[in-house]
Amino acid sequence: MDEQPDAVQGAGGALDRRAELSEFLRTRRARLKPEDVGLPDFGRHRRVPGLRREELAQLAGVSVAYYTRLEQGNGRNVSAEVLDSIARALRLTDAEHAHLTHLAKPKQHKKKPAARTQQVRGSLLQLLDTLDSVPAYVGGRYSDILAWNPMAAAVFGDWGELAPQERNWARLVFLNPAYRDLFVAWEEKASDIVALLRMQAGCYPDDPRLSALVGELSVKSAEFRRLWATHDVKEKGHGVKHLRHPLVGDLTLNFESFPLPDGNDQGLIVYHAEPGSASAEALRLLASWGADATRAGHSAPSA
Repeated sequence: MDEQPDAVQGAGGALDRRAELSEFLRTRRARLKPEDVGLPDFGRHRRVPGLRREELAQLAGVSVAYYTRLEQGNGRNVSAEVLDSIARALRLTDAEHAHLTHLAKPKQHKKKPAARTQQVRGSLLQLLDTLDSVPAYVGGRYSDILAWNPMAAAVFGDWGELAPQERNWARLVFLNPAYRDLFVAWEEKASDIVALLRMQAGCYPDDPRLSALVGELSVKSAEFRRLWATHDVKEKGHGVKHLRHPLVGDLTLNFESFPLPDGNDQGLIVYHAEPGSASAEALRLLASWGADATRAGHSAPSA
Protein backbone atom coordinates (compact mmCIF):
# COMPACT_ATOMS: atom_id res chain seq x y z
CA MET A 1 0.00 0.00 0.00
CA ASP A 2 1.28 3.48 -0.88
CA GLU A 3 2.91 5.53 1.83
CA GLN A 4 1.11 8.75 2.69
CA PRO A 5 3.57 10.87 4.66
CA ASP A 6 2.39 14.14 6.13
CA ALA A 7 4.01 17.39 5.06
CA VAL A 8 5.82 18.66 8.13
CA GLN A 9 6.64 22.22 9.00
CA GLY A 10 9.15 23.27 11.57
CA ALA A 11 7.74 25.74 14.08
CA GLY A 12 8.96 29.12 12.87
CA GLY A 13 11.74 27.39 10.95
CA ALA A 14 11.74 25.85 7.50
CA LEU A 15 9.26 23.81 5.57
CA ASP A 16 10.26 20.16 5.21
CA ARG A 17 11.22 19.98 1.55
CA ARG A 18 11.24 16.16 1.42
CA ALA A 19 7.73 16.00 2.86
CA GLU A 20 6.56 18.75 0.49
CA LEU A 21 7.89 16.85 -2.54
CA SER A 22 6.36 13.60 -1.33
CA GLU A 23 2.93 15.05 -0.66
CA PHE A 24 2.86 17.03 -3.88
CA LEU A 25 3.57 13.97 -6.02
CA ARG A 26 1.15 11.81 -4.07
CA THR A 27 -1.72 14.30 -4.36
CA ARG A 28 -1.10 14.84 -8.09
CA ARG A 29 -1.12 11.07 -8.67
CA ALA A 30 -4.28 10.62 -6.59
CA ARG A 31 -6.31 12.94 -8.80
CA LEU A 32 -5.71 10.85 -11.96
CA LYS A 33 -7.74 7.83 -13.02
CA PRO A 34 -6.47 5.13 -15.42
CA GLU A 35 -8.89 6.25 -18.11
CA ASP A 36 -7.56 9.81 -17.82
CA VAL A 37 -4.16 8.69 -19.11
CA GLY A 38 -5.19 5.95 -21.52
CA LEU A 39 -4.62 2.97 -19.24
CA PRO A 40 -7.14 0.13 -19.00
CA ASP A 41 -9.27 -0.03 -15.88
CA PHE A 42 -10.38 -3.59 -15.31
CA GLY A 43 -12.87 -2.63 -12.65
CA ARG A 44 -10.96 -4.20 -9.78
CA HIS A 45 -11.24 -2.54 -6.41
CA ARG A 46 -8.44 0.00 -6.01
CA ARG A 47 -7.12 0.37 -2.49
CA VAL A 48 -5.81 3.89 -3.13
CA PRO A 49 -7.36 6.80 -5.05
CA GLY A 50 -5.98 7.59 -8.46
CA LEU A 51 -3.11 5.88 -10.25
CA ARG A 52 -0.86 3.34 -8.60
CA ARG A 53 2.83 4.08 -8.37
CA GLU A 54 3.66 1.35 -10.87
CA GLU A 55 1.17 2.82 -13.36
CA LEU A 56 2.67 6.29 -13.02
CA ALA A 57 6.20 4.88 -13.36
CA GLN A 58 5.16 3.06 -16.53
CA LEU A 59 3.74 6.26 -18.03
CA ALA A 60 6.88 8.22 -17.13
CA GLY A 61 9.26 5.56 -18.43
CA VAL A 62 11.10 5.05 -15.13
CA SER A 63 11.40 2.11 -12.79
CA VAL A 64 8.92 1.70 -9.96
CA ALA A 65 11.78 1.75 -7.45
CA TYR A 66 13.10 5.03 -8.89
CA TYR A 67 9.70 6.72 -8.80
CA THR A 68 9.00 5.39 -5.30
CA ARG A 69 12.23 6.97 -4.01
CA LEU A 70 11.24 10.26 -5.58
CA GLU A 71 7.73 10.16 -4.10
CA GLN A 72 9.26 9.43 -0.71
CA GLY A 73 11.00 12.80 -0.99
CA ASN A 74 14.41 11.71 -2.28
CA GLY A 75 14.99 14.04 -5.22
CA ARG A 76 18.77 13.93 -5.16
CA ASN A 77 20.39 13.57 -8.58
CA VAL A 78 17.08 13.45 -10.43
CA SER A 79 17.52 14.83 -13.94
CA ALA A 80 15.46 17.52 -15.60
CA GLU A 81 14.51 15.00 -18.28
CA VAL A 82 13.04 12.60 -15.72
CA LEU A 83 11.13 15.42 -14.05
CA ASP A 84 9.76 16.44 -17.45
CA SER A 85 8.59 12.86 -18.07
CA ILE A 86 6.92 12.65 -14.66
CA ALA A 87 5.29 16.04 -15.17
CA ARG A 88 3.84 14.87 -18.49
CA ALA A 89 2.63 11.62 -16.95
CA LEU A 90 0.92 13.52 -14.14
CA ARG A 91 -0.61 16.02 -16.57
CA LEU A 92 0.92 18.91 -14.62
CA THR A 93 0.24 22.51 -15.55
CA ASP A 94 3.18 24.82 -16.22
CA ALA A 95 2.91 26.20 -12.69
CA GLU A 96 2.82 22.68 -11.20
CA HIS A 97 5.78 21.62 -13.34
CA ALA A 98 7.80 24.59 -12.08
CA HIS A 99 6.80 23.78 -8.50
CA LEU A 100 7.92 20.16 -8.90
CA THR A 101 11.28 21.34 -10.23
CA HIS A 102 11.75 23.74 -7.31
CA LEU A 103 11.02 20.98 -4.81
CA ALA A 104 13.17 18.30 -6.44
CA LYS A 105 16.07 20.45 -7.64
CA PRO A 106 16.16 23.48 -5.35
CA LYS A 107 18.20 26.50 -6.24
CA GLN A 108 20.54 27.84 -3.60
CA HIS A 109 19.33 31.20 -2.33
CA LYS A 110 21.38 33.46 -0.16
CA LYS A 111 19.53 33.91 3.09
CA LYS A 112 18.09 37.37 3.51
CA PRO A 113 17.66 39.03 6.90
CA ALA A 114 14.26 38.02 8.27
CA ALA A 115 13.47 41.58 9.38
CA ARG A 116 14.26 43.18 6.03
CA THR A 117 11.25 45.04 4.66
CA GLN A 118 10.30 44.96 0.99
CA GLN A 119 10.83 48.37 -0.57
CA VAL A 120 8.78 49.86 -3.41
CA ARG A 121 10.55 52.12 -5.90
CA GLY A 122 9.65 55.78 -5.74
CA SER A 123 8.73 55.93 -9.42
CA LEU A 124 6.31 53.05 -8.88
CA LEU A 125 4.65 54.95 -6.03
CA GLN A 126 4.24 57.89 -8.40
CA LEU A 127 2.69 55.59 -10.99
CA LEU A 128 0.14 54.38 -8.43
CA ASP A 129 -0.91 57.96 -7.77
CA THR A 130 -1.48 58.61 -11.48
CA LEU A 131 -3.92 55.68 -11.63
CA ASP A 132 -6.57 57.76 -9.92
CA SER A 133 -9.69 56.17 -11.45
CA VAL A 134 -8.95 52.47 -10.87
CA PRO A 135 -7.89 50.43 -7.81
CA ALA A 136 -4.21 49.47 -7.98
CA TYR A 137 -1.64 48.19 -5.53
CA VAL A 138 1.82 46.62 -5.35
CA GLY A 139 1.96 43.11 -3.95
CA GLY A 140 5.07 41.43 -2.63
CA ARG A 141 6.30 38.11 -1.34
CA TYR A 142 4.11 36.22 1.18
CA SER A 143 1.03 37.94 -0.38
CA ASP A 144 2.02 41.21 1.31
CA ILE A 145 0.34 44.47 0.28
CA LEU A 146 3.20 46.97 -0.02
CA ALA A 147 1.67 50.11 -1.53
CA TRP A 148 -1.70 51.18 -2.92
CA ASN A 149 -3.59 54.11 -4.35
CA PRO A 150 -6.68 55.84 -2.87
CA MET A 151 -9.04 53.89 -5.14
CA ALA A 152 -7.71 50.59 -3.79
CA ALA A 153 -8.41 51.85 -0.28
CA ALA A 154 -11.93 52.88 -1.32
CA VAL A 155 -12.68 49.44 -2.77
CA PHE A 156 -10.77 47.06 -0.49
CA GLY A 157 -10.49 49.03 2.75
CA ASP A 158 -8.05 51.46 4.31
CA TRP A 159 -4.97 49.29 4.70
CA GLY A 160 -3.23 52.30 6.23
CA GLU A 161 -5.22 51.66 9.42
CA LEU A 162 -3.57 48.25 9.82
CA ALA A 163 -0.19 47.43 11.29
CA PRO A 164 2.32 46.65 8.50
CA GLN A 165 2.40 42.93 9.31
CA GLU A 166 -1.39 42.77 8.90
CA ARG A 167 -1.27 44.19 5.37
CA ASN A 168 -1.21 40.71 3.96
CA TRP A 169 -3.85 39.07 1.78
CA ALA A 170 -3.57 35.69 3.49
CA ARG A 171 -4.15 37.16 6.95
CA LEU A 172 -6.96 39.42 5.72
CA VAL A 173 -8.87 36.74 3.84
CA PHE A 174 -8.56 33.98 6.43
CA LEU A 175 -8.59 35.97 9.67
CA ASN A 176 -10.61 39.13 8.97
CA PRO A 177 -14.41 38.60 8.68
CA ALA A 178 -14.83 41.83 6.67
CA TYR A 179 -13.09 40.21 3.69
CA ARG A 180 -15.28 37.14 3.82
CA ASP A 181 -18.20 39.55 3.28
CA LEU A 182 -16.38 41.59 0.61
CA PHE A 183 -15.53 38.71 -1.76
CA VAL A 184 -18.65 37.08 -3.21
CA ALA A 185 -16.60 34.03 -4.25
CA TRP A 186 -14.60 33.92 -1.01
CA GLU A 187 -13.53 30.28 -1.47
CA GLU A 188 -12.00 31.09 -4.87
CA LYS A 189 -10.04 34.02 -3.44
CA ALA A 190 -8.86 31.89 -0.51
CA SER A 191 -7.80 29.08 -2.85
CA ASP A 192 -5.83 31.50 -5.05
CA ILE A 193 -3.92 32.85 -2.05
CA VAL A 194 -3.01 29.40 -0.74
CA ALA A 195 -1.88 28.33 -4.22
CA LEU A 196 0.37 31.40 -4.38
CA LEU A 197 1.88 30.67 -0.95
CA ARG A 198 2.50 27.06 -2.05
CA MET A 199 4.42 28.32 -5.09
CA GLN A 200 6.53 30.58 -2.90
CA ALA A 201 7.12 27.79 -0.38
CA GLY A 202 8.57 25.70 -3.21
CA CYS A 203 10.93 28.54 -4.14
CA TYR A 204 11.85 29.61 -0.60
CA PRO A 205 11.33 26.68 1.80
CA ASP A 206 13.98 28.02 4.18
CA ASP A 207 12.37 31.44 4.56
CA PRO A 208 11.48 31.71 8.26
CA ARG A 209 8.89 34.44 7.75
CA LEU A 210 6.97 32.41 5.17
CA SER A 211 7.10 29.35 7.41
CA ALA A 212 5.87 31.42 10.36
CA LEU A 213 2.97 32.78 8.29
CA VAL A 214 1.92 29.28 7.20
CA GLY A 215 2.19 28.09 10.80
CA GLU A 216 0.08 30.96 12.14
CA LEU A 217 -2.66 30.46 9.55
CA SER A 218 -2.65 26.69 10.08
CA VAL A 219 -3.30 27.21 13.79
CA LYS A 220 -5.93 29.93 13.42
CA SER A 221 -7.92 28.84 10.36
CA ALA A 222 -9.47 25.46 9.60
CA GLU A 223 -10.17 26.63 6.04
CA PHE A 224 -6.50 27.40 5.52
CA ARG A 225 -5.48 23.98 6.84
CA ARG A 226 -7.90 22.28 4.46
CA LEU A 227 -6.73 24.21 1.40
CA TRP A 228 -3.03 23.91 2.33
CA ALA A 229 -3.41 20.11 2.49
CA THR A 230 -4.48 19.97 -1.17
CA HIS A 231 -0.97 21.02 -2.32
CA ASP A 232 -2.53 22.92 -5.23
CA VAL A 233 -0.35 25.49 -6.99
CA LYS A 234 -1.28 27.93 -9.74
CA GLU A 235 -0.41 31.31 -11.12
CA LYS A 236 -3.27 33.70 -11.78
CA GLY A 237 -2.13 36.78 -13.64
CA HIS A 238 -5.57 37.97 -14.67
CA GLY A 239 -9.24 37.28 -14.03
CA VAL A 240 -12.48 38.64 -12.63
CA LYS A 241 -13.47 39.36 -9.05
CA HIS A 242 -17.01 39.84 -7.77
CA LEU A 243 -17.24 42.09 -4.73
CA ARG A 244 -20.05 43.22 -2.45
CA HIS A 245 -19.09 46.75 -1.47
CA PRO A 246 -20.80 48.30 1.59
CA LEU A 247 -21.35 51.64 -0.18
CA VAL A 248 -21.96 50.94 -3.87
CA GLY A 249 -23.17 47.34 -3.79
CA ASP A 250 -22.08 44.61 -6.19
CA LEU A 251 -18.94 45.18 -8.25
CA THR A 252 -17.59 43.08 -11.11
CA LEU A 253 -13.97 43.99 -11.69
CA ASN A 254 -11.38 42.58 -14.08
CA PHE A 255 -7.82 42.47 -12.83
CA GLU A 256 -4.41 42.24 -14.45
CA SER A 257 -1.19 41.42 -12.61
CA PHE A 258 2.10 42.73 -13.97
CA PRO A 259 5.23 41.11 -12.45
CA LEU A 260 7.96 43.70 -11.92
CA PRO A 261 11.34 42.99 -13.52
CA ASP A 262 13.52 43.62 -10.46
CA GLY A 263 13.59 39.99 -9.31
CA ASN A 264 12.08 40.96 -5.95
CA ASP A 265 8.79 39.03 -6.30
CA GLN A 266 6.78 42.23 -6.56
CA GLY A 267 3.89 42.85 -8.92
CA LEU A 268 1.52 45.66 -9.88
CA ILE A 269 -2.14 44.61 -9.73
CA VAL A 270 -4.73 46.80 -11.41
CA TYR A 271 -8.52 46.40 -11.34
CA HIS A 272 -10.95 47.89 -13.85
CA ALA A 273 -14.60 47.63 -14.84
CA GLU A 274 -16.15 47.13 -18.26
CA PRO A 275 -16.78 50.56 -19.84
CA GLY A 276 -20.37 51.66 -19.48
CA SER A 277 -21.19 49.02 -16.89
CA ALA A 278 -22.82 49.55 -13.50
CA SER A 279 -19.47 48.67 -11.91
CA ALA A 280 -17.73 51.39 -13.93
CA GLU A 281 -20.28 53.91 -12.66
CA ALA A 282 -19.74 52.66 -9.11
CA LEU A 283 -15.98 53.18 -9.43
CA ARG A 284 -16.62 56.68 -10.77
CA LEU A 285 -18.73 57.43 -7.71
CA LEU A 286 -16.08 56.13 -5.34
CA ALA A 287 -13.44 58.23 -7.12
CA SER A 288 -15.61 61.35 -6.81
CA TRP A 289 -16.11 60.78 -3.08
CA GLY A 290 -12.36 60.52 -2.52
CA ALA A 291 -11.26 59.87 1.04
CA ASP A 292 -14.89 60.08 2.17
CA ALA A 293 -15.54 56.72 0.50
CA THR A 294 -13.27 55.01 2.98
CA ARG A 295 -14.32 57.03 5.99
CA ALA A 296 -17.99 56.39 5.24
CA GLY A 297 -17.79 52.86 6.44
CA HIS A 298 -15.31 50.76 4.46
CA SER A 299 -12.28 50.77 6.73
CA ALA A 300 -10.22 47.64 7.16
CA PRO A 301 -10.68 46.57 10.79
CA SER A 302 -7.88 44.75 12.53
CA ALA A 303 -7.97 40.96 12.23
